[in-house]
Amino acid sequence: MKYYLTRIVAIAALLLSSACGSSIKSGESSHNGHSTEQTHDGDSSTTQAKLTAPKNLAQNQPMSLVIDVRDSQGKAVTNFDTFQEKTMHAIVVRDDLQSFAHVHPEYKGNGRFEVSTTFPTAGEYKIFSDYKPSGQKEQVSLMTLNIPGSVPLPKDLEKFNTTKILNDVKVNLKLSEPNPKVGKEVTLTFDLKQTANNQPVKDLQPYLGEKEHLVILKSSYPLSTSDYIHAHALKKTGDGQIAFKTTFPQPGTYKLWVQFNRDGKVDTADFWVNVL
Repeated sequence: MKYYLTRIVAIAALLLSSACGSSIKSGESSHNGHSTEQTHDGDSSTTQAKLTAPKNLAQNQPMSLVIDVRDSQGKAVTNFDTFQEKTMHAIVVRDDLQSFAHVHPEYKGNGRFEVSTTFPTAGEYKIFSDYKPSGQKEQVSLMTLNIPGSVPLPKDLEKFNTTKILNDVKVNLKLSEPNPKVGKEVTLTFDLKQTANNQPVKDLQPYLGEKEHLVILKSSYPLSTSDYIHAHALKKTGDGQIAFKTTFPQPGTYKLWVQFNRDGKVDTADFWVNVL
């Protein structure tokens, strides 16, 4: 759907979450944009986030986004804790999971965050905003933005390929359970080797305070906060290895984006995993 408005506003109630959501109830549309309401089942305590985008939305052009965070009474949430070196992490994905960006909105005060990002193609995008109001648990909001234009046709997916080549690094994914099952903890190990000599990569640098970051999303439509998992790397691993432990809440196909820093450049490798 195309939006021709003076501005586009998406409002989402934040689902209180510790990196992985639970079931949600969703929303209602409004005359001035697209809005969804999300709450914990049985939990009436929510925080609202309002996304404001420019009037003219276009693919493959930088645009400034504003996110205003409010409490359940509509008052600005003014204090936030820093985690993984940032006040807010925002994951921007197209609904088919073929486009991914990890950006960090800058806090401007009085509950307002601003960020400039680019949407590479037309289509419906979800913005997962991850942050911690002071003294509270990590929270996740979900906002929707439609970029007008012709949506590209799906590409043939290299699903379940466990090896990716990024420049001079080969990334191999190993699962502690070859066939992960719902609710059962699984360890995901990423083995990084130099393509020239097949030796472990030893010069990884910290990225946002950790060796590596992993974002996981379940392939579904429409995407919701219950599809989002932000895993944290285990501290002790061998040279060229980074491992994460997580639990998949639902059966289905999940996409993984692992990010690491080498020579000051952040690379992203993506993989697919089927959960029974």
